[in-house]
Amino acid sequence: MAKLNIGMVGYKFMGKAHSNAYRALPMFFPDRIMPNMKVICGRNIEAVSAAAAQFGWAEHTSDWKALVSRDDIDLIDINAPSNAHKEIAVAAAEAGKHLYCEKPLALSLQDSRDMLDAAERAGVKHMVGFNYRFAPAAMLAKKLIDEGRLGDIYHFRAWFLQDWLVDPDFPLAWRLQKEIAGSGAHGDLGAHLIDMSHYLIGDITEVIGMSETFIKERPLPEETGGLSATSGKTTETGPVTVDDATLFLARFGNGALGSFEATRFATGHRSTNSFEINGSKGSVIFDFERLNELQVYFTDDKEDVQGFRRVLATDPAHAYAGVWWPAGHPIGYEHTFTHAFVEFLDAIKEDRQPVPNFNDGVKCQQVLEAVEQSVKERKWVDVSSL
Repeated sequence: MAKLNIGMVGYKFMGKAHSNAYRALPMFFPDRIMPNMKVICGRNIEAVSAAAAQFGWAEHTSDWKALVSRDDIDLIDINAPSNAHKEIAVAAAEAGKHLYCEKPLALSLQDSRDMLDAAERAGVKHMVGFNYRFAPAAMLAKKLIDEGRLGDIYHFRAWFLQDWLVDPDFPLAWRLQKEIAGSGAHGDLGAHLIDMSHYLIGDITEVIGMSETFIKERPLPEETGGLSATSGKTTETGPVTVDDATLFLARFGNGALGSFEATRFATGHRSTNSFEINGSKGSVIFDFERLNELQVYFTDDKEDVQGFRRVLATDPAHAYAGVWWPAGHPIGYEHTFTHAFVEFLDAIKEDRQPVPNFNDGVKCQQVLEAVEQSVKERKWVDVSSL
């Protein structure tokens, strides 16, 4: 297969990120299967037409059902709001299309399992959009752990902090409505932290959590986007039905302990996405705001030079980094999406499932719901019981 015809459902924040990734692939990864940006789909025909012209899609449509049934489409990329994921993915799988779906995979654990079942029955390739796995610095942390250079892992702590909802007059965007988003900071931000812990440490077995919705009512919006909304002319308000912040503790199957914090009310933090891992032989710290760096500490350094060192993960020795620019030249957020699609295209070529796939999405959803159950019941919850 020389090229892959893509139909994409969604055209806002993630639609732009995915489009940019597809366009970068031919220049920097010319030996891969080439993504052909065939059709972009959205509910507002005028807006999706403008997006098609801006992003570089050959065609546009407002009918996703017609899109997934087209014989000239090989892959369906789903980055619409979460409540649309299941219906589109199941229909696309039944039509024999490969699937890329943004996180969280679905509104519920059962819906995510239904999506996985549909993809497996159809025998198609499937991938979930946990793009932070593909930062070279995060992949370096994975390498150090897998090679045993951090020793036995004791702690994983992670936090994803934003502040875009602090203003009580910010409108009731779709991400604040449970029937559309599934959950708030927990599913939107916490899902990334959970997946990163699965990638680096292993399975979470038990959780206990707490959450809060600080602003209970917000003005109804006139227009809403990915992380934006504009107020309507009315003074009418609606209820916020998701969490503003969720924190939880976790135990991993290998004995490590974990702490997780996801909030949209951390004033001064635009998008602080970080983790720290402590092992018997060393530690690492990753901070998304310093995407190209990994802080590394080894216990066997001589005492007079012990301390965290800054490793710039931009050399050819670091995953994906050598493809872009000379050593020392940093890459950005958008590159993580390109790396994710490279993994997907390689998996299609090699006839294997990409990683992370819908199995990882289901596993993440299981932890998300275990935490929600824990919050409700105010006790530890065994993840495998769900």
